[in-house]
Amino acid sequence: MKKFLSLLFISVFFTSYSQDDFDDVEVPPSNKELTLNDAVLGYYKGLYPERLRGFQWVKGKDSYIYYEDGKYLMRNAATNKQEFTFDLDFFLKDFVQFKRVPTIQEIHENELIFTKNGAVVIYTFRGEDKGNKTVIITPKQATNRSFNYKAQAVAYTLDNNLYLATTRKSKIKIVENEDKNIVTGQAIHRYEFGISKGIFWSPDGNYVAFYQKDETDVADYPLLNINSTPGSLSSIKYPMAGQKSEYGKVGVYNLKKGRTAFLGLIKRKFYLNSGGKKDDHYLTNVTWGPNEEKIYIAEVNRDQNHMWFNEYSVKGKNKIRTVFEEKHDKWVEPENSGFFPTKNANTMLWMSEKDGFMNLYKVNMKNGSWTALSNFKFPITSYIGMDDAGKYAFVQATGEDGREKHLYKIEIASGTVNQLSTTAGTHSGQISSSGNYMLDSYSSTTIPYMAEVLNTSTKEKMLLKASSNPLSEYRTAKMELGELTSKSGEKLFTRMFKPSNFIASRKYPVLIYVYGGPHAQMITNSWGGGASMWMHWMANQGYIVYTVDGRGSANRGFNFENQIHRQIGEVEMEDQLTGVEYLKSLTYVDSKRLAVHGWSYGGFMTTSLMLRHPGVFTTAVAGGPVIDWKWYEIMYGERYMDSPQENPKGYKKNSLMQYVKNLDGKLLTIHGTVDDVVVMQHNLALVKQSVTDGVQLDFFPYPMHPHNVRGKDRVHLMTKVLNYVIENNK
Repeated sequence: MKKFLSLLFISVFFTSYSQDDFDDVEVPPSNKELTLNDAVLGYYKGLYPERLRGFQWVKGKDSYIYYEDGKYLMRNAATNKQEFTFDLDFFLKDFVQFKRVPTIQEIHENELIFTKNGAVVIYTFRGEDKGNKTVIITPKQATNRSFNYKAQAVAYTLDNNLYLATTRKSKIKIVENEDKNIVTGQAIHRYEFGISKGIFWSPDGNYVAFYQKDETDVADYPLLNINSTPGSLSSIKYPMAGQKSEYGKVGVYNLKKGRTAFLGLIKRKFYLNSGGKKDDHYLTNVTWGPNEEKIYIAEVNRDQNHMWFNEYSVKGKNKIRTVFEEKHDKWVEPENSGFFPTKNANTMLWMSEKDGFMNLYKVNMKNGSWTALSNFKFPITSYIGMDDAGKYAFVQATGEDGREKHLYKIEIASGTVNQLSTTAGTHSGQISSSGNYMLDSYSSTTIPYMAEVLNTSTKEKMLLKASSNPLSEYRTAKMELGELTSKSGEKLFTRMFKPSNFIASRKYPVLIYVYGGPHAQMITNSWGGGASMWMHWMANQGYIVYTVDGRGSANRGFNFENQIHRQIGEVEMEDQLTGVEYLKSLTYVDSKRLAVHGWSYGGFMTTSLMLRHPGVFTTAVAGGPVIDWKWYEIMYGERYMDSPQENPKGYKKNSLMQYVKNLDGKLLTIHGTVDDVVVMQHNLALVKQSVTDGVQLDFFPYPMHPHNVRGKDRVHLMTKVLNYVIENNK
């Protein structure tokens, strides 16, 4: 997953509604009061719009399945007729031990695949071989399972090693190493560069490619386990900015020959740079050639300003050539693999933001030249897929309004672009094998949730699910989306919650909720506007809750994001203060009662605003904050700040300990004691500095919680955060 999912305090982004009219009269309350417990645990209390569950396209068919009322239904997209029902009685005919319908992982015309007690079951549900079962057994302790239908095999990891299971044998060694510093088959580079896994099957299932990393030179970081007597330490590998990093490799396992080899490393243990030293550059986004003869790796230097798209021979394992390169004086961040539309190895699709926005390009693999298939002046946010014939590619992009996401069909031969989604909002898509149909699921500030089967040629729609507002009986806050202009002229998106009984003649205190960093967007035209439900509760305590997506945040283009380079915090604070200026201009805002709260990057922003702009806010709560970027990880930190050796002034300016003496108001910092993303060294150093400076600040640890406080303990967390604001922002 992207680092913003780690850095971002995970919260619920649905459940609210939009109201455009803010009358200067008290609004009669609805029947139910939304409690903070409801707001935090709303998912478990049914306070989210119901969503379509278990949707999948049948491989090779224009039919689909979805889960409803304890069973899977199969329907035909063209005729809208129901073709099959997979209920418990269906499974009990051949699986007597089942107590419920298993989760279907994959479905083909006559076969479905599910997992039971660590075993992958391929079950023929119709046709001549109806009732046949193929079982692939993996150890119950296996992780990172990756099933391949063509190979009828599962690659998986045990501890730090990689194995294969087939119908004949459950544990075939691919890589086995006793050295715990060698990690195989898992994601590397701390999930940066779009890396989310470590196992990559070839198109026809004859090979398994995989990542391996050597963490020998990466420093151990201790985490205290208080659940043992006495307490014990468990160490993680944590490469901090400017220090030694991991060394990556890509290996290939040949299923027919049962052999493993590493690309470009026949006689060497590690990739070596020109000086003969171990090379800690990044191996990102593995791409298989369509005929399994070549494999490609987007390789990025540690400075993250130069990418080489390198071609390797699967048979010889040697590097053949560099197909193309990308350079930028700030950073280059490949986040997607390449995509071959057909078996023609001479044409590949590639996504790049080299021209300012993430666009789709057609690459001539003979000479490395590019042809733009999309020329959007807004970013593509994800690649959805293509039809089996290789004629069309389907993508999700923001469209003209950066708060939305829309679906597009692109003809690969001509570059003709056709927008498929028409309703304003946030759309996501799943494409059928033929490319003739797409599931379009979406919401907006006025639409709780819709799922439609869309004909990609005629744009005809068939409604599959429409959800109602689950908060219709609750007294919820009033939300409005707005815009500001930054000091340098860019449009900034804003979101405001007002009390349900808002009266314009009154003065209201404000809580600003901030994130502010890359790969994250707080404000969207989706159900709830991208907000967490606790904002409704807080607004109904008599607060304005306000958010600004400033420069550096996602989905606005490369130039909007990269202004933070080597000066993290500077333009982000400027844009938050632009928001403060706007708030102070409102007659109903009490400008002397402003508070700020954020988590992770937002915790860094919260602490920065409180300490570097004293007097603006009376109160701040910073969760899991980065306090000094030299203690954050290499892959993320060095992209945006370069290394401490290269950018000492930037690191020094944004180290927050030096500003503790400026504290004017109340500051609470919070940290999970086993945080492996923003390690607790950050927060403890801030507390230590406050002692040295004789400054009183508040600190609250969450024992044995990692970067995010989840489950029922989140009720305690949000009670702590919001009560602190209410009690001190006076």
